[in-house]
Amino acid sequence: IVKGGKEPEIWGFDGSSTNQAPGSNSDCVLQPVFTCPDPLRGGDNVLVLCEVQLTDFTPHPTNTRAAARAVAEKYADMSPMFGIEQEYTFFQNGRPLGWPAAGYPEAQGPYYCG
Repeated sequence: IVKGGKEPEIWGFDGSSTNQAPGSNSDCVLQPVFTCPDPLRGGDNVLVLCEVQLTDFTPHPTNTRAAARAVAEKYADMSPMFGIEQEYTFFQNGRPLGWPAAGYPEAQGPYYCG
């Protein structure tokens, strides 16, 4: 819990529970890199974006944001822009929405992105 406008602290976590490390060497680090007011909960709540790092504070192999940040900084004079894509699936009665009651739908193509 971050109180009184303080910056969030570095946290450690068990990387084996997220398949980011073996159980015998599972320590990983969450390094806060950005905070903003939480638009859904409001009040003093904040959202915290973190990068995953190894315990020597180098980027974890799954931390592709670190590489993107390095490129953005290198080419800052060119005003680079990055975007994200969120993917999600709606379910109804335990099956993806719109799927037939038995079997699978036709191959992807006619219904991609809509």
